[in-house]
Amino acid sequence: MTRQTDATAIAARIAQGRGSSPADLVITDVRLFDLVTGALTRTDIAICGDTIVGTYGRYRSARTIDGRGRIAVPGFIDTHLHVESSLVTPFEFDRCVLPRGVTTAICDPHEMANVIGTAAFDYFLACAERTIMDLRVQLSSCVPATHLETAGARIEASDLMRYRDHRKVIGLAEFMNFPGVLAADPACLAKIEAFAGRHIDGHAPLLRGLDLNGYLAAGIRTDHETTTADEALEKIRKGMTVLIREGSVSKDMHALASVLSVPTSPFLALCTDDRNPLDIAEEGHLDYMIRTLISLGCEPLAVYRAASLSAAQAFGLTDRGMIAPGKRADIVLLDDLESCAVSDVISGGRLVNDALFETRELVTAVGLNSVKSNAVSADQFRIQGTSGEARVIGVVPGKIITEDLRLTLPVQNGARQIDLEQDVGKVAVVARHGINHNIGLGFVNGFGMKRGAIASSVGHDSHNICVVGASDADMAVAVNRLREIQGGFVVVSDGVVRAELALPIAGLMSDLPYEGVRDALYPLREAAKALGVILPEPFLQVAFLPLPVIPHLKITDYGLVDVNRMELVN
Repeated sequence: MTRQTDATAIAARIAQGRGSSPADLVITDVRLFDLVTGALTRTDIAICGDTIVGTYGRYRSARTIDGRGRIAVPGFIDTHLHVESSLVTPFEFDRCVLPRGVTTAICDPHEMANVIGTAAFDYFLACAERTIMDLRVQLSSCVPATHLETAGARIEASDLMRYRDHRKVIGLAEFMNFPGVLAADPACLAKIEAFAGRHIDGHAPLLRGLDLNGYLAAGIRTDHETTTADEALEKIRKGMTVLIREGSVSKDMHALASVLSVPTSPFLALCTDDRNPLDIAEEGHLDYMIRTLISLGCEPLAVYRAASLSAAQAFGLTDRGMIAPGKRADIVLLDDLESCAVSDVISGGRLVNDALFETRELVTAVGLNSVKSNAVSADQFRIQGTSGEARVIGVVPGKIITEDLRLTLPVQNGARQIDLEQDVGKVAVVARHGINHNIGLGFVNGFGMKRGAIASSVGHDSHNICVVGASDADMAVAVNRLREIQGGFVVVSDGVVRAELALPIAGLMSDLPYEGVRDALYPLREAAKALGVILPEPFLQVAFLPLPVIPHLKITDYGLVDVNRMELVN
């Protein structure tokens, strides 16, 4: 919906706000949660079109929603996410999370853009024009993320310019190449210059001190990669807005909860980054974050501010974030404040229900047939070496930061072997964009895998195929199966596919309803456990192993990457 700004529409809002004419819609008898004082006040809420026009009073209308004394809070704003990581289309994401109170989502189509380039922007912007929630787009700043991997596309500053002034675009998405910013790389500076004065998202894991100052001096304003309370405090004291993240793999909420208070809440917001339908079904989305933060001792006023008002202000969305006259009518009705028990949701003045979702005009999916890799054989996963000592990626559960381990591994016939006693399996990244046929090889610790293999075409950020296994033969079967189904997740043991989920849209998203994706994730999780896997979310953990912008040791189709030095290593 586009807010009407002509004189007639403005006059109608004035008259309805003053009560001199009936409102288009009245939510009667709610307890309004005041984000200024934290008070709860009985009132009606009057709505004209998509705009709140009256609070702290009684109103009349032919159309009413009975508030029944429920608590009214502003719609929640997810400040940073990749819809692709929900494994469903933007329309299914809309249907999945809007009923949980997420009325605005700020997405970065970075994952799809790394596969199909600016066609991802065209697709997401077309979807954003038609979703019920207000889906906003940040233009992907780093495609590819680094020079140490093979992506499916390259996006330069000139490519971004034609999208910059689209009404659904906020600004420039997470600037992951922070070494490039600090080195004043010309390509980085060209993108920052193109968006000077607009919002620019940050991505600065472990960046502190004078380097942080330099990064902020470039005009970058937010960060969702903060993992400790000390780091968060330094960043907000330097004017950055820290986005507290709780995704399916990256879980920083507990570590940062102590920072969130009423005084600090203007400088903190909430985001999910990467969260799949199974976790949303079992735990929730931003509603889960809100109830958990309150249970950890954060004041409800601080938490609900971070979930709405602070988020809106950080991203320049001045028309929302409060239930107040003149603001967008994004309202969540709660049965209980502390547990964030969502009862009803109003999005742009419309009550969210199945019938409302049926009014959307859907957009045809793009990025089909994107897996262009060759078939592989078991012998292509042989890792040569005469010395038993190897660098091994150490998985940290609940984090996308990995350790750089040195472990002694068995050597047989001139090849290094896995070592299940040390929980060391193989990991490989197979290029899948048809540009080359690279295969990067290495070892990984922390999966607990005793046999078989699991593979994923979701492999941040270039989204090549990543496979982890205890058997070279099963690794080959898993990779080849992904080639056949055009991307997704696969679990293999003894040469047999035990579970799979096809993700044919750019190898990242399903064409199924979100309930179908959710249901498919259960047997995948069980099949992975049957291999001995101990990680609660193994597929997204696999997906982050090829992410060479997050310390410390990662792997791409070129091989192992020392992220601290940004160079390939043996």
